[in-house]
Amino acid sequence: MNLHDLRPHLAVGAATVLVAATGVVATTATAAPATRCGSQTSNNLAKLLECVTLDGVRAHQAALQAIAAANNGIRTSGTAGYDDSVDYVVDTMEAAGYDVTVQPFDFQTFITLSAPVLEQVAPPPTGPIENAIMSYSGSGDVTASVTALTPAPGDTSPGCDAGDFAGFPAGNIALIERGACTFALKATNAYNAGAVAVVIYNNIPGTLNGTLGNGFTLDLPVTSVAQDVGQQLAATPGLVLRVKTETFRGIATTYNVLAEKAGKDTGNVVMAGAHLDSVNAGPGINDNGSGSAALLEVAEQLAKTKTQNTLRFAWWGAEESGLVGSTYYVNNLPQVERDRVAAYLNFDMIGSPNHVFFIYDGDDSDGVGAPAGPPGSAEIEQTFEAYFESVDVPYKGTDFSGRSDYGPFIAAGIPSGGLFTGAEGIKTAEEEAVWGGTAGESYDPCYHLACDTYDNVNLHALDVNSDAVAWAALSLAMSTELINGTKSKGNFKPPKSDEEAPATM
Repeated sequence: MNLHDLRPHLAVGAATVLVAATGVVATTATAAPATRCGSQTSNNLAKLLECVTLDGVRAHQAALQAIAAANNGIRTSGTAGYDDSVDYVVDTMEAAGYDVTVQPFDFQTFITLSAPVLEQVAPPPTGPIENAIMSYSGSGDVTASVTALTPAPGDTSPGCDAGDFAGFPAGNIALIERGACTFALKATNAYNAGAVAVVIYNNIPGTLNGTLGNGFTLDLPVTSVAQDVGQQLAATPGLVLRVKTETFRGIATTYNVLAEKAGKDTGNVVMAGAHLDSVNAGPGINDNGSGSAALLEVAEQLAKTKTQNTLRFAWWGAEESGLVGSTYYVNNLPQVERDRVAAYLNFDMIGSPNHVFFIYDGDDSDGVGAPAGPPGSAEIEQTFEAYFESVDVPYKGTDFSGRSDYGPFIAAGIPSGGLFTGAEGIKTAEEEAVWGGTAGESYDPCYHLACDTYDNVNLHALDVNSDAVAWAALSLAMSTELINGTKSKGNFKPPKSDEEAPATM
């Protein structure tokens, strides 16, 4: 299926030169790698890693930045900026010779029509307060007294139960600490108690940029503030705030893009995916132009390689709306097709400025948080570990928290894994000692903000992880023997991690 058949009005082609307002020139990455790689068959890891370049990945990121600049600074699913991003991916993959499918689906979209306003009206000093709108917030402009939810001693879930709002003064604004349940549940409980707006503050240092989920339809303004700001507001007697949000929520059509290259074994499919959409606040060049661009570069460099297994690359739509695109894809995949998928690899934010090299913990070796992935996930984790150990770069396990597109695959029992460099979480002193950066600050200070631009990337992290994407994609495309017993092609030997290497912490 060709994208132009679906949206003939789009004009961003793979050969188009895009110039961002920042002066970044973006061309397709087909010109970025060395000439010798244009015709080379990257049938072993050394050849592929030579041809997958940081310049190639950055060319794709520059193209996405330029698309955002031409579309009000965003690439949100349901907007022209996202449609142009889809068109760019389709043209690039078709030019590389892949069989490209565009999968349309409808979803509940969310657009911020103006910047949210949070102002202290009383007591002095009055004035604006830095805040971030919660995705899927309703619209409203209210000025009212504030009631801070004060949990009982030992209560670590303020606002998660309707009883927490006993005695709440109807017509007030609710101020609630994050934690233990969804933002949507807290906001809904507040609304049912008579709150006219909700402000949620972080329960860890740093800003808070969250979503209420696409099922939130209450006409209620919901915004968020940093932990220190929220604590200060909660301690202010006689507090009166103004909260203003202006949003659009409605049904829109958006798209997943799938690019496939058949292998010798068409019944054994290795998938690698990244979400293509940004949030409403900015262009999303780390989240997730990093994973999307790395997949484009790796797919181009594997285009002429004959693999044992079928390779399928995916760029998901509406991830920022609650994993909608990947969920739609998996839910509409017949069981016989699900059974063909041997492994799913996910790449969401792989160039965070204050990064840690996280690998999803497929075997739950740390014994905390989310459980292990489906059988085979441990072997995917080991494949990534083998790469990091081969280049002597430390790594660390991270939970399958359910926050990215591996979620629907795990729910369907498909072995999964991937890479992550951190979002709004705070880097520890121990992590700073291993990977550098700054302890006490978030892994990506521009997470879900307008400053998530072409410059919001750690080039070392992106370079290392792009090679890790390539390593895992080719390793599993040639052999999933460790996962499901399917033998390797020819004399290709799947890499194994050195369990005795002191690479983890």
